[in-house]
Amino acid sequence: MATPILIFTAGYGEGHNAAARALAAACDDTYGPGTARIVDLFALTNPRFNQISRRAYLSTINNAPRLWSRLYAWIDRSNVVPSCLWLLGRERRLLAQIIAAENPAVLCSTYPVYAFLLERLQQDGHRLPPHFNVVTDSISINSLWWRAGAAGWFVPNTDSADVMRQAGQADALLHVSGFPVPSFFGANAARLSPPDLSTPGTAPRVLYIINSGTNHAFETAQRLIAETAWEITIAVGRNETLRRELEKLAEGRALPVHCLGWTDQIPHLLMTHHVVISKAGGATTQEAIAARCPMIVNQIVPGQEEGNYELLRRTGAGALATTPAAVIESLRAAFAERGARWQQWRNALAPIVRNEAATTIARHLGRVANLPAGTPAPVAPAPASAAPTPPSAAIAS
Repeated sequence: MATPILIFTAGYGEGHNAAARALAAACDDTYGPGTARIVDLFALTNPRFNQISRRAYLSTINNAPRLWSRLYAWIDRSNVVPSCLWLLGRERRLLAQIIAAENPAVLCSTYPVYAFLLERLQQDGHRLPPHFNVVTDSISINSLWWRAGAAGWFVPNTDSADVMRQAGQADALLHVSGFPVPSFFGANAARLSPPDLSTPGTAPRVLYIINSGTNHAFETAQRLIAETAWEITIAVGRNETLRRELEKLAEGRALPVHCLGWTDQIPHLLMTHHVVISKAGGATTQEAIAARCPMIVNQIVPGQEEGNYELLRRTGAGALATTPAAVIESLRAAFAERGARWQQWRNALAPIVRNEAATTIARHLGRVANLPAGTPAPVAPAPASAAPTPPSAAIAS
């Protein structure tokens, strides 16, 4: 049975996978289950090497950011890298097999390398359906995204479209759609929000997302817990040792501190907290925008993440604070005078929110594929309560 839409992704940065998941869900919601299939070609071709290379990538960006910055810049301007990508023979052969087996009407990728593989397949005589790129970076966009060409690009904002237009891409091929985020954000935009800080006695809610390689994680969490007038939620991922340490540190605190392990409740948490502290990852930044949750950016990976913070800076919707002391100072300033600055940040996010991006892209792909619209799948609303998700409900093993 044919799969109308194939979506290609890779695990080198969570933004690629997050965009692919949201887009696939929107395709299925719009045109019926089974419309889209997500393919990580690199994981399929050599799972063990894929894991090793992903760990190497994360280690480089976290432990050697200056080296990664130089490497990213070299990739952006080098003609060697595209030549090397065309030599991925095993991946290219598997890609041809998957396309032949699935017989898709349209292809879409959230990772730029696929365009080079598809271009080589076409040069080898393969007949391929139209291919679109979903650009997961903002403003600081590597030229790999457009060098191999495509039937079109979906970009997250007008500033990113301007960058690609100045690089020579035709305006007609640039679609300012927004970044694909889960439908949860749009479905619950009118129902979920943090408490009104202008009301006397309202405690600010702060969400701290600790990513792998985050600098000063324990000290930042320690300082947050010491601010006893704030409600704190800390997501530590799979670092159970850190979670236990923070829970012990928060014992006896009057206002709650929720220490979460791995959780799938980030959209709900973003929509019910006043501020999120995190590195400027593509998925986190775009989901914070979707939730209208201002960001305190505490770390930026050189290259692809610089543009994510630049978008927030241009919008006026958050702050850069790369030390624990600076994080606390930024939060105090945001919450002063009953949250006057925080409200300015939140208002500034409204013009760049595009919670319908995944559906917009899905419909465009569906039109190209000549798909009849199906019965939209219902989106489950969040609980009416805007209270933070308790740890018992949010932690997944």
